[in-house]
Amino acid sequence: MDDKAVRRITGWAAVGMVVFWAAQFPLYLAQDPAVGIYDGAGGAAEAYRIRTIIFTRVLIDLCLYVAAMVFAAGLGHLIRRADLGYGWAGSLVVAAMAVWVGVTLVANGLEGGLALDAMAPDPDPSVNRALTMGYMLIYNSSIAFAITGLFLGAAGWAAAATGVLPSWTRWVAYAGVLLCAAAVPSMYGGPLDPSGFYNAAGWGPVIIANLPPAVWFVLAAALLLRSSAPVAASRRSRSEREPGGPERQ
Repeated sequence: MDDKAVRRITGWAAVGMVVFWAAQFPLYLAQDPAVGIYDGAGGAAEAYRIRTIIFTRVLIDLCLYVAAMVFAAGLGHLIRRADLGYGWAGSLVVAAMAVWVGVTLVANGLEGGLALDAMAPDPDPSVNRALTMGYMLIYNSSIAFAITGLFLGAAGWAAAATGVLPSWTRWVAYAGVLLCAAAVPSMYGGPLDPSGFYNAAGWGPVIIANLPPAVWFVLAAALLLRSSAPVAASRRSRSEREPGGPERQ
């Protein structure tokens, strides 16, 4: 497989990520906002009511994660091919995405557990509360922010530095990193309150967790698909560019 094909696959994987993300977002609006997060019995009843929606959200997320891993592997390959000196950065991009997917898979497991427990003959309200606290902290709060920021920073910097993406795209990624870093302490923001701005379930972290990476992925998808030029010939490693550098076989 040549670099043009990898670039195309990577671009379409980014498109898939954006599509799956957009598809799941309305499903989270189906939950009744009148049911309090700390209302275990009410939460169990609500989880039973929207159990099919919850399972569908998990399924869409699984598709999203497959696309994400394809994207990260492709981007890491393009970075290494563009400049061998950035090979470690390409590996960091893949590793950061693997951790990002790993922790969110745990959150999806907890979220799916809400629906599974709600289907029991005698749902346990304490289980609903515990699983809700866990997936909120992972999926929509400090843990997600830390890993999202790491991926955006590594991918934005390495892709721009090697010419895989235009240099200006790094500033979009860096803005996302700063927003994620500012939101990491949201877990100290008091009780979970979706109507509040700064807490582990607040609407501020919801926007920060989703918007910056979505914008960067949209740009990456468009730019990767627009240009079909192979990146391997665009740059060489520093040792090859410098006079007297070692020859490569």
